[in-house]
Amino acid sequence: MISPQKLTLVLALATLIAAFGSSFQYGYNVAVINSPAEIMKEFYNFTYNERSGEYMSDFSLTLLWSVSVSMFPFGGFLGSLLVGPLVTRLGRKGTLLFNNIFSIVPAILMGCSKVAKTFEMIICSRLLVGICAGLSSNVVPMYLGELAPKNMRGALGVVPQLFITVGILVAQLFGFRSVLTSEEGWPILLGLTGVPAALQVLLLPFFPESPRYLLVQKKDEVAAKNALKRLRGWDNVDEEMEEIRQEDEAEREAGTVSVLKLFRMRSLRWQVITIIILMGGQQLSGVNAIYYYADQIYLSAGVKDAEVQYVTAGTGAVNVVMTICAVFVVELLGRRLLILLGFSICCTACCVLTAALVLQETISWMPYISIVCVISYVIGHAIGPSPIPALLITEIFLQSSRPAAFMVGGSVHWLSNFTVGLIFPFIQVGLGAYSFIIFAVICLLTTIYTFLIVPETKAKTFIEINQIFTKMNKVSEVHPEKEELRDLPPSTFGQ
Repeated sequence: MISPQKLTLVLALATLIAAFGSSFQYGYNVAVINSPAEIMKEFYNFTYNERSGEYMSDFSLTLLWSVSVSMFPFGGFLGSLLVGPLVTRLGRKGTLLFNNIFSIVPAILMGCSKVAKTFEMIICSRLLVGICAGLSSNVVPMYLGELAPKNMRGALGVVPQLFITVGILVAQLFGFRSVLTSEEGWPILLGLTGVPAALQVLLLPFFPESPRYLLVQKKDEVAAKNALKRLRGWDNVDEEMEEIRQEDEAEREAGTVSVLKLFRMRSLRWQVITIIILMGGQQLSGVNAIYYYADQIYLSAGVKDAEVQYVTAGTGAVNVVMTICAVFVVELLGRRLLILLGFSICCTACCVLTAALVLQETISWMPYISIVCVISYVIGHAIGPSPIPALLITEIFLQSSRPAAFMVGGSVHWLSNFTVGLIFPFIQVGLGAYSFIIFAVICLLTTIYTFLIVPETKAKTFIEINQIFTKMNKVSEVHPEKEELRDLPPSTFGQ
């Protein structure tokens, strides 16, 4: 039995640099475009007028703005599709370094867009930072999950989500009207996303690649052993090397699993369904809609227009604090309980919020109930639905199927995000306050699925977790992949 291990300096720094350089930017770019929206729309209109001598219609401007916002999740979807080929070819650390191109280039473009008088640069840049976020939202959890010893996999697996929430909060703070939301300030606000990327390019090369990648994909035993020694802070890593080797043995029969093969293999059936449902549930539970709606809820509760930005940042701060709590409780309470608890809170908050929004004209204190619901929802989402699904992908798939699983999970995540972003404004017009009922139902269904199907993975090795699913998938214990693969041609990602 491998003894429980401590957090070494190398592991802590690798975690911080990977998460700050990549996950932080994802959060920052989600929120950064909200504060200067009106000023940027004026810039779009003014630029168009300078070129053509007339102003855009309201519809064209709204459409162009929607495209600017939704290019980000669309880029995220494209980024998810690149995960498999890149992590197999360049390694986990190599992919994170390569990924910074998709951040530094758009940061420069967005910073120069006003001087160059082209809003097209902003739209292209949103697509590029989206690709960056799509890659990092999958690769960072994979990298950290493979670096961490099993007793800290949960805590380190939640760190990327923590940095996403920190990124959102920093974007809200920098977006205050007194800071960077101004005629002159917004290009700087958008361009700041390049700073964490530049830091990562400078610092990450000094840290080890994932030992699992080195041993299993690269077959480089010496490098894997050295990486493990540096990460664990001692020389006796033979037991852990042995565990990685066992996983490799169990997998060797499988070859690299492509996305198509992932869907065909009986031995991975419940894992794939679980990932699709949890990733879909995470985005379709309305977390973006709540943020979108928050300002209106605060305004209707009597918060002054100029002060809404501070309340919104307060919500962002709550999000950060609750995610910090999740880092510490995920190893105590386990993954399953946090998902159940989180989705249940979100479901309740959506139901009460609907009632509060319907009644806010008739009962004077109802708007305050709405504010409580928004904050409760944020708390619920931060402890389970936000951080846990990406952590679970690392845990319930073995090395050879993990890249394909992240591609599936990532694609579901970003397509759901994109869909909510495009459709929610129309739902809101059509259903008004009742639009949150849809989200409540999705939260409820995800809770029920988790309760019935998802096992606890806390403090288990990847092999042990695999055995739980082997029973659920009703395939034989030894090398479940073998039977499946006799009939399938050897596969590559390009299938």
